[in-house]
This record gives sequence, C-alpha cells and structure tokens, in this order.
Amino acid sequence: MSILETILEHKRREVDDSRRSVPLEELRRRIQNVAGTRGFARALSAKGMSVIAELKKASPSRGVLVEDFDPVRLARDCERGGARALSVLTDRRFFQGEGGFIREIKEAVGLPIFIVDEYQIAESRDLGADAILLIAKALSPDLLRRLYESARSLGLDALVETHTASEVALANSIGADLIGINNRDLATFEVSLNRSIELGPSVRAGAIAVSESGIQSSADIRALRDAGFGAVLVGEAIMKGGNVTEALRRLIES
Repeated sequence: MSILETILEHKRREVDDSRRSVPLEELRRRIQNVAGTRGFARALSAKGMSVIAELKKASPSRGVLVEDFDPVRLARDCERGGARALSVLTDRRFFQGEGGFIREIKEAVGLPIFIVDEYQIAESRDLGADAILLIAKALSPDLLRRLYESARSLGLDALVETHTASEVALANSIGADLIGINNRDLATFEVSLNRSIELGPSVRAGAIAVSESGIQSSADIRALRDAGFGAVLVGEAIMKGGNVTEALRRLIES
C-alpha cells in the first residue's frame, strides 16, 4: 500500500466518525451562520508570483518539522513575509494538525486559508476555510466534478491537484480556476520540479497554475514563473528554517 493509499484509508474512517458525531444536516445549519470567504483565487490572481505558505508541524515523509509549533504566530510571520494565502494542515495522524487551527488563524490574520485533507466540504466551510484541496488521483472523475461543484456552491474556491497529463486534462474539463501540479510522487514521495515544468503548459488558459512541493529557492520560483506558473505552494522550505518571515522574503525576492 502506498503512502497516499494509507492516508486515504485512514481519512475515510475519520470521515465516517465525523458523520456519526456531527450529521451533515447539522453542518449545513451551522454554515448558514459562518462568515463569508475571503477569496482565495482572487488573492492569487494579484500581479506577480503568489506564494501560498503551508503551515504544518509534521509530514509523513520528514516527520516533525517544527517542535514549537504555534499556528497563529507562524501565520502572522507568513503574512509579514509576503505570503498571499495560507495552507493549513489539519490532519492529526500524519501532519499533527488540528481543525481548530483554522478558526484561530482566521481571527489573527487577513489571508485566505484552505484545508489540505479529505474532510467533508461542509465541514471545511464550517471550520472557516476559504478553499479546499481536491486531489485528482484520490477521486474518480465524477466525484471530482461533484465535489468541485459542491465547493463552489458553498462559496469555497477549490485547488484541483494533479500529477499527470490526464489529470491536468480532467481539471481543465471541469473548468477548474486553480490547477495545482504536485512535484511529489504520492506513491514514493520523491520530488522533482520537472513535473511542473513538463505539465505546466497543459493548464488551460484562464486558470492559475500552482506548483506544489519541492520549491526550495528563489531560483526555483524564477524557473516556475518563466514556465507560466502564477503561484507556488511552499511548506518545508519555510517551516524548517526557523525564521519564517525571512525565509519567505528570500523566496519572494526573486
């Protein structure tokens, strides 16, 4: 079983537990009182390369990245460093996250936020997320389309993550406005920026292409910008460096 399959199997059990604990009907009632979203895609469409800062305490491949993990402090540091949006890892088992991080961070900073896990879309909206991540590899084409449409109906932006040419074509076919290309092989967790360089030209005109994983330097960002990318998702490069604000500024000043 691959790392992705292991994560998804565990996540399905978590979703089942969530449904039993808080029925979908209850989530829908809660959503009616949740404040509006902040416009994730709009934030990334600003002039120049946009950086999505990924806040995570740990990862399945690297273990613990930040021992003293303070999500609110880190979010503020990312905002000062020039990030235009935040990715907040809420998965407990594999990333040592918490759903409550979303509400805490949203009260502290003005950046839009999205959740990187497979919880129900309604639950994501209830937590205060501004966008969700849909991993094409983990979903059938029909389910991907339904989830995308469901997210948009709730005012959530959706970043559709791809790994192959056929997945990019699928993201294009559903009209995704944000199409991510993950440089990490989800079977082996090996990383290569060449995946983005090769697949980037396939992203449909009008969509924002987002390169994810493995971005380590301003040179990487320049190469991705020259390849047509409008945004990058950066996590470990800024989390493991100690000074998040300065790490972001060095990346952005490219």
